[in-house]
Amino acid sequence: MDIITQGLLGAVAAQAATRPIHKEKIHIITMVGFLAGLLADADIFIRSSSDPLLTLEFHRQFTHSILFIPFGGLLAAMGLWLLYFRDRLPFKQLVLFSTVAYATSGILDACTSYGTQLLWPFTDLRIAWNLVSVVDPLFSLILYLGLRRSWKREGQRNANRPARVVLVLAICYLCFGWFQQNRAMVFMEALAHSRGHIIEKHTVKPTMGNMILWRSIYQADGQFHVDAVRVSLSGEIKLYPGLSVAIFDETVTLPHVKPDSVLSYDIQRFRHFSDGYIATAPDDDLMISDVRYSLLPNRLDPLWGIRINPDHPDQRVAFENVRNMSPALMKQFMAMIRGFD
Repeated sequence: MDIITQGLLGAVAAQAATRPIHKEKIHIITMVGFLAGLLADADIFIRSSSDPLLTLEFHRQFTHSILFIPFGGLLAAMGLWLLYFRDRLPFKQLVLFSTVAYATSGILDACTSYGTQLLWPFTDLRIAWNLVSVVDPLFSLILYLGLRRSWKREGQRNANRPARVVLVLAICYLCFGWFQQNRAMVFMEALAHSRGHIIEKHTVKPTMGNMILWRSIYQADGQFHVDAVRVSLSGEIKLYPGLSVAIFDETVTLPHVKPDSVLSYDIQRFRHFSDGYIATAPDDDLMISDVRYSLLPNRLDPLWGIRINPDHPDQRVAFENVRNMSPALMKQFMAMIRGFD
């Protein structure tokens, strides 16, 4: 998720792990948890000017693995001990709270739709439970209120109680996301059946900042079919029909490109990152887009993709972000969340 929410969850988890003997150090423990909760995302600095896809491969990889949690917690504790906390917490306690906070990073990221390699190095599967958006203000607010309340109770015996309550609320919020996702999933499976489609692959993911409007993508007959579905809190469901696009197949689109070429290898890397949801971008035959994301949930305009050069299959692809949310598109997006036509 966004870096602020990662830090908030790390801080709340560290607060919740305290005991009465730590009541005088809640402020210090909160700062330790916030900073340790951010460390896993330091993998964004793994990059190469000659290989644009390297960042995609390593972001949410080994630093987010369950197996790496003890090492990540230890590294966080060592860094914090050297920088600031040497005389503020015993090193063993610093390791404990850093590890608790660090452990939240991979789990929380797996709750989003980006894909997290929780089981690395045993598998390179990118786990995405699609329960919450990468930015969800309500989820962040819940965590902040719990953190703030525990912070103010420093010195009290039950200073960690608000943090523990908020952790339960945060889990309930994610469970609500699962409930909403399943509502949308059941509806979209019925819709696909009514269209005469046999679903080969399907994902339903929340749109930015809410759990009301969901993006559905399913694969059938060589096409990705994209729709948006609004699931109100009362259970009322509204469909915003979308578009279809052919699944990208390099053997058809790029028959002259050899399978052992750099271009073919980069396409396979991007396909793995995108969980196979790739297609040629609308009105741009040289861009392969990640169909999982778009500016509007029933559209195909890409948020990002790779630009290929078929005439030079020995060159690396370029990675491009296309995030141009105009006021008109934002107005449409908000109207869909509110259930308007």
